[in-house]
Amino acid sequence: MRIATFIAGSAGLLTLALAGCAAPPPQQLACPIPPAPTAEVMPKPPVSDKQLVWQPGHWDWTGATYVWTSGQWVQTPGGTSWMAGAWTLTPGNVCTWNPGHFV
Repeated sequence: MRIATFIAGSAGLLTLALAGCAAPPPQQLACPIPPAPTAEVMPKPPVSDKQLVWQPGHWDWTGATYVWTSGQWVQTPGGTSWMAGAWTLTPGNVCTWNPGHFV
């Protein structure tokens, strides 16, 4: 009987000790979510001898808030597909803003 009590008590203590060793869940930080895009009308391109592509309006992060940057016709950059800005969570749990750009 003493052995059974000892084993039961030891099992309980072992369970409590191991519970303290469990790794905490990874911390997920909330990155600011950009507002919905603002509707805008794409005007006709200006007369130009250079090839132009439409850069859509987009939200940019100032470090404290989002500001809307209106769309515009720009000279064709290296790529012609627009990738909207987005937040990424780095391995060090830091939110990093990746601004919109052509790819």
